[in-house]
Amino acid sequence: MNNTATVAHEQLKSFIERVEHLEEDKKTISDDIKEVYGEAKATGFDTKAIKKIIQIRKLDADERAEQEAILDLYLQAIGMADGDEV
Repeated sequence: MNNTATVAHEQLKSFIERVEHLEEDKKTISDDIKEVYGEAKATGFDTKAIKKIIQIRKLDADERAEQEAILDLYLQAIGMADGDEV
């Protein structure tokens, strides 16, 4: 191989190895997260609620308010808003 091809080969190999390493890290982190949820469930907490709280906490205040407003509007539209009968 010429020098340019060798450099490209090494660079490609480096990218692949980095991604493989990150995939291994991601698997480890995913397993750790599952373990924490398992601990929470064993303690009596509702993991669906915990996941929803984590999802909500990722939003900034404006995004959260917008999503809540849309949800309230949709609930009203189908008669499920607070005080409405189903």
